[in-house]
Amino acid sequence: MADISPAARDLLESARLAHMVTINPDGSPQVSCVWIGLDAGEIVVGSLPRNRKVQNIERDPRVVLSVASGRKAANGLDEYLVVHGKARVVAGGAPALLQRLAHSYMGPDVKFPPMPNPPPGYVIRIEPRRFGGNGPWNA
Repeated sequence: MADISPAARDLLESARLAHMVTINPDGSPQVSCVWIGLDAGEIVVGSLPRNRKVQNIERDPRVVLSVASGRKAANGLDEYLVVHGKARVVAGGAPALLQRLAHSYMGPDVKFPPMPNPPPGYVIRIEPRRFGGNGPWNA
């Protein structure tokens, strides 16, 4: 597992949307826009259904995340972080994770998922292996 630098940690915890790439059965990329959080040195993503990204990770754990910071780097280009990682799917726990992330992404008083008795869903746990992109995490 690669250490998450303070600059990368700040961005990963900043409530910026991430683009997560998984690998479809035919080898083509599949991209999902996801909320992200950190837990015990891993990046976490919640999913209520067993959708394509969950199915892809169950078959092939390689994932890539891309997160734009919304800032300019010292070189004048937009900052973005790329995380290459190995993911695993854990059954259950998605509603609690999504509720925690919703406080950052939607506001402190929001209830999410907006339904009574949501399904247990899945938590995707990503072990970061390598960091790239353009920003202070490359310093």
